[in-house]
Amino acid sequence: MASFAKIGLNNKVIEVLSVHNDVLKDADGIEQENIGIDFLTKLTGYPVWKQTSYNRNIRKNFAGIGYTYDEDRDAFIPKKP
Repeated sequence: MASFAKIGLNNKVIEVLSVHNDVLKDADGIEQENIGIDFLTKLTGYPVWKQTSYNRNIRKNFAGIGYTYDEDRDAFIPKKP
């Protein structure tokens, strides 16, 4: 499964959804983030999504609700206590 964070105002994560990896594959069978974003945009009507990963190999941290997406670092930043 591939996970995507829905990004709201002030780059806050407001939801995280998962889609089957097959949804992300292009004509050559290679997974592409933009295909997943297009799928979720059509499904939900909401356009701002970023892929995230449990094993932290995409955007530093797995996105959680309330995290902030930092565009400069291309990373999800956890809430500060």
